[in-house]
Amino acid sequence: MIRVLIADDHKIVRDGLRRILAATADIEVAAEAASGDEALALVKANDYDVAMLDLSMPGLAGIALVKRLKAEKPRLRVLVLSMHGEHQYAARALKAGASGYLTKDSASEQLVGALRKIAAGGVHISDAAAASLVGAAERSAHEGLSDREFEVLRLLIEGLGPTEIGEKLHLSVKTVSTHKTRILEKLKVGSTAELVRYALQHKLVD
Repeated sequence: MIRVLIADDHKIVRDGLRRILAATADIEVAAEAASGDEALALVKANDYDVAMLDLSMPGLAGIALVKRLKAEKPRLRVLVLSMHGEHQYAARALKAGASGYLTKDSASEQLVGALRKIAAGGVHISDAAAASLVGAAERSAHEGLSDREFEVLRLLIEGLGPTEIGEKLHLSVKTVSTHKTRILEKLKVGSTAELVRYALQHKLVD
């Protein structure tokens, strides 16, 4: 039996995933978490085969959450289930220790197949994402951002200000401003508006 932990801050999403997995004979939803911090606490206290994570949750989230879970339980397999397109996050998620990446608009059969593959020790990534990872010989400027800078970039694009970003990522406003300055320098843009334009050009927003 594959024991799965579902971590997503939307109850409707967790219910939907639980229903999909209830139809299988070999997969059991062993626990649910509504935040990254809750997921980390559950992983510390229990053993699961696969943790299925949403990247955008309150508190500890994103790539940082993948790294923390893997540091806590190196044998735990992680499947990232995100609304963000694979070209934005798949490479970073896999580098952080995830074993698979699925977008939330994937079919339920794909989800079940990915879980089984990951639990058996494999890696799941779509053909399109694999091709773009292999073919990314030409490094884009945003690939030079640290994981933390990438998180700040994503939230800036979503229209959040330094104070809101600080609260979401548990950082001081000063630290957020420093990250923002570095991001603008690395991407060679002069303002948040240009940053959004860059994001659109490089398909960093859906």
